[in-house]
Amino acid sequence: MYLVKRPMSASARTTIIPARIRALTSAAVLAACLVGTSACTPVTSFGGFQAIEEKPQDVKPQIDTRSMVLERLGSPSAVSTFDPNIWFYMSQTTDRIAFYLPQVRERTVVAVSFDKDSELVTSVNTYSIKDGKVLAYNSRETPTRGREMTILEQLLGNVGRGGLLPQDEERNMPGGRRE
Repeated sequence: MYLVKRPMSASARTTIIPARIRALTSAAVLAACLVGTSACTPVTSFGGFQAIEEKPQDVKPQIDTRSMVLERLGSPSAVSTFDPNIWFYMSQTTDRIAFYLPQVRERTVVAVSFDKDSELVTSVNTYSIKDGKVLAYNSRETPTRGREMTILEQLLGNVGRGGLLPQDEERNMPGGRRE
């Protein structure tokens, strides 16, 4: 059996080509929509102390000691500035969407207090983001003496002062220039 190619009529050509173009256009629009919506998915970041096997909330007061806490949880995120017998384990989860600033989704601070003499855990306090307080931050700067120099002034500041040539007192120094 032989296949004979017959020329297509003009009306058939005009209906096939737009159908292909419509299919390609709809596929491109669908791909653009998928890429656009994937850019809006939040990127989750975990920071601070990450509990692997034991959680800081599982520490038992009057039973666990400082060495047991150190062995189970590892070194703390921070130690109190004024009392070295208070350890803090801090963790935070943030979400970032596209180019917006990260939003804190969860923040946990666990304060473990130890007795100074027996090194037993006296209390375990868990604080969340709801327990935090907003501080009034002072954005003023302390003025410094002198003036601000531009980059060009800093680069060309020693030109013409003779800073590259040796001075008279350096001539008789070891390694200095001799006449």
